[in-house]
Amino acid sequence: MNKVELINAIAEKAGMTKVDARKAVDAMMDVTKEALNKGDKIALVGLGTMSVIERPARTGRNPKTGKDIMIEAKKVVKFKPAANILN
Repeated sequence: MNKVELINAIAEKAGMTKVDARKAVDAMMDVTKEALNKGDKIALVGLGTMSVIERPARTGRNPKTGKDIMIEAKKVVKFKPAANILN
């Protein structure tokens, strides 16, 4: 499902216009990005938890040349789905 399909499904399920559904989805995405950038954890009961973790620097391998390269440390988003998400 892409963003447009999500907006259409939300509009239909909630009985709202697609314009209002788009505003709600865009607002949720903005709030989620802002919270994760601040380092906050987002827990949505029944869906899952998103948090930011830091991956340490590590040694990798260039697949083209086979030489070792240094991969810098970086922050990534971790998503842990709720136990009953598929039920």
